[in-house]
Amino acid sequence: MITTDMLDEAAVIAAATSLGDDCVTALRAKWPAMRFVVCSEDDIPARLSPALEAKGFNLYLIGGGDHCLALTKELDAAIGIVVASVVED
Repeated sequence: MITTDMLDEAAVIAAATSLGDDCVTALRAKWPAMRFVVCSEDDIPARLSPALEAKGFNLYLIGGGDHCLALTKELDAAIGIVVASVVED
């Protein structure tokens, strides 16, 4: 389960790293049992709202159900975080 405090802390870690392998490594060091992915905001369906918005990136929740991984809005169902980089226009 992910909490709002964890999202806030993940945002601090993401902001302090380059949004790539360094970010995933730092997040996994903090929470080794969770899943982390870094991608572009363009890879996220437009209909989904981020769990947290920050300057340069948004955080989305990875849900783990009975089948495939999917994005979720439910903190209780989340097993990881997607860090989606946002390119400013």
